[in-house]
Amino acid sequence: MLRVLFLFLVLIASVVVGPMLAGHQGYVLIQTDNYNVETSVTGLVIMAVLLFVVLLAIEWILRRIFRTGARTRGWFLGRKRSRARKQTKAALIKLAEGDYKQVEKLLTRNADHAEQPVVNYLLAAEAAQQRGDDFRTNQYLERAAEAADTDQLPVDITRVRIQLAQGENHAARHGVDRLLNQAPRHPEVLRLAEQAYLRTGAFASLLEILPSMGKINLHTEAELQALQQQAYIGLMNQAMADEGSDGLKRWWKDQSRKTRHEVPLQIAMVEHLIECNDHEMAQEIVLDSLKRQYDERLVLLIPRLKSGNPEQLEKALRQQVKQHGATPLLNSTLGQLLMKHGEWQQAADAFREALKQRPDAYDYAWLADVLDKLHRSDEAAQMRREGLMLTLKHNGE
Repeated sequence: MLRVLFLFLVLIASVVVGPMLAGHQGYVLIQTDNYNVETSVTGLVIMAVLLFVVLLAIEWILRRIFRTGARTRGWFLGRKRSRARKQTKAALIKLAEGDYKQVEKLLTRNADHAEQPVVNYLLAAEAAQQRGDDFRTNQYLERAAEAADTDQLPVDITRVRIQLAQGENHAARHGVDRLLNQAPRHPEVLRLAEQAYLRTGAFASLLEILPSMGKINLHTEAELQALQQQAYIGLMNQAMADEGSDGLKRWWKDQSRKTRHEVPLQIAMVEHLIECNDHEMAQEIVLDSLKRQYDERLVLLIPRLKSGNPEQLEKALRQQVKQHGATPLLNSTLGQLLMKHGEWQQAADAFREALKQRPDAYDYAWLADVLDKLHRSDEAAQMRREGLMLTLKHNGE
């Protein structure tokens, strides 16, 4: 700028000084309706230079004024930002202390000037919710939504979290459904969805998000398996509540073969069928499962079955004894089954075999009952004493 001004002055000086030295200053006439201005070329140039200098001075003054105003505004804004930063730090300390009233106060005082206004309003909303102030909670959520502009995901996540904390489970589920459309693999969205679906009994929806949970390692494999079983059992409960045993059987047949072959689900299904007094279907599931694999949990269900065809159960147990050996559980279960059918001597033999392998208070009691039926009172009394001593020993430990 100074170089341009210097060149301009040199040019003007040459225009002015040149004619003066030559003795020819020229003549300029500026005529209007009311005035005539007569001057030399040199005078006109001098006036132009003076006008230019005046304009430069005015520009410099105005620039200084506006720069000072901007600095003043910047100073005030910087002061507010600094104060907001300090208040946010203090609020986080109060949050750790559990002083939600102070948290809310500090976060909202200069929230619009904070580095992340959305975060301030969302934390203030959660603090207000902790105090039970629903009005301010919703107010802060609205302010956060305004500050977030197009990025509404954190606001929606916080809203659902607050709804779950307030027990608004169905509203939370509606919000979760929308969130899953926006961010189907977001860890917090999936956590909230898990809570909302469990609370509202949306077990089919819970099963749908389990693969996404597995892909982001939200839970361990064992935890996912437990969630899956919980969801299936929930569906069983719903089917049983709606249509009883018929609904249960229809639902079971609609499941995939892989699902029907999972032992924990088979056990849950058998227990539901026993509760519905459908022992025939329950026995069918137990026997089919034992043909494919041996599982003690299935064997433990056999004494609870009251089917009209006990011979199949006895045959299945003896087959298991041939394949896996005469384990205490198989002998004890066989003894209980024979005991129900009135085959007292065979039942006594089975219980004695089980007790040889390991002492058990229940087996002692059942053997004593069988010996009573065989009119062996002394032996029965001896078995009860041994069972009692075993029970006292275990209680003493």
